[in-house]
Amino acid sequence: MPKKTIVILATLDTKGREASYLKERIKEYSERVIIIDSGVTGVPQAEADISREEVAAEGGTPLKTLLENPTREVAAPVMAQGAENIVRRLLDEKKIHGIVSMGGTQGTTLSTMVMRALPYGFPKVMVSTMASGNVAPWVDIKDITMMFSVTDILGLNPVTRKILANAAGAVCGMAESSVALEQEKKPLVAVTTVGITTQGAMHACRVLEEEGFETIVFHAIGPGGRAMEQLMKEGVITAVLDYATIEVSNEVFGALLAGGKMRLCTAGTLDLPQVICPGAIEVLVYNEPETVPDEFKDRTLIRHSPKITDLRLDKEEMVTVAREIARRLGHTKGEAVFMVPRRGFDSYDVEGEGFFDPEADGAFVEEIKRLLPKNIRVVERDLSIEDPAFAREAALTLAALIKKHERRPSDG
Repeated sequence: MPKKTIVILATLDTKGREASYLKERIKEYSERVIIIDSGVTGVPQAEADISREEVAAEGGTPLKTLLENPTREVAAPVMAQGAENIVRRLLDEKKIHGIVSMGGTQGTTLSTMVMRALPYGFPKVMVSTMASGNVAPWVDIKDITMMFSVTDILGLNPVTRKILANAAGAVCGMAESSVALEQEKKPLVAVTTVGITTQGAMHACRVLEEEGFETIVFHAIGPGGRAMEQLMKEGVITAVLDYATIEVSNEVFGALLAGGKMRLCTAGTLDLPQVICPGAIEVLVYNEPETVPDEFKDRTLIRHSPKITDLRLDKEEMVTVAREIARRLGHTKGEAVFMVPRRGFDSYDVEGEGFFDPEADGAFVEEIKRLLPKNIRVVERDLSIEDPAFAREAALTLAALIKKHERRPSDG
């Protein structure tokens, strides 16, 4: 098997000894190493294959200029951009097969900025003092493996040596994997869901698989929807059954599951087949009840779990959400379908449950019908979203759109 090449991205003025040690551990696996120096001010403690001068130049500012007034605010973005440009070029040229880095707050911020620019599936390992807490600012929606360093990364000791050796084994093992993230012959269909739409989504997945498609399910909790849409942009996902669009309402009202300002725009912009459903759209999600904003304190609340509290939107707010969904779906280039389950948007929204409010849901539906562009067909069914009949029709509707899309003459 040909040798693989691993990038070590490190600030060699402060992490030179550790980078050299990591290099030796990687070479034990018969892998090649490229060390990229992202440091600025101090004297490098190890030899780089790609120097800090080269990195700064790639970032658009000569190192000499950065050293005239060396502040982190100025230098860090330059070095991050330079390292990203270099690593992406090496990857495009198929010269590297994994990346590993180590650092504290500054090193983690810079290195993960580079890692987030790399495609899904490419091995990314970050040994960090910050990996024991909330790693969302560094991982975001990419498949970065965060490894807690336990100690500060300042010098070698028995603990640090073992952690770095583990990191070497991790990135080399990933690089040696024979499984590639490639587009399969059969279309890969994304399906979104949350806990209170799961039964319907599961049934839809079974139907799609029976129709010959492969499914990939995303938990619509903010990062889930954004990761799905990034995979659309990277050409991995070719169609979507957006069963749970809760991330839009949570974005509108600043709640926990906010999916970003571009959620629900990507499939339409890329002209991918899509069926959209209002799964859990009436729900805002917070942590414990005391975290619910004062303006909502008099609303119906449901404790979804000890750490999660759900809140029901009222009629006026549902109309606001409908307008925002219609605005976002205005990006849709081709044909799409918006399917409405009139008897409930999730298991909390059916008759007898806490969020049942047909008047508010009806106002949402009427506004959606009024505002959606003509190329998005609205289909209403007197069923709940968890009903197998609704899920089956949603899946078959998407399957028909995919087949119709495949029959279209290509632009080329």
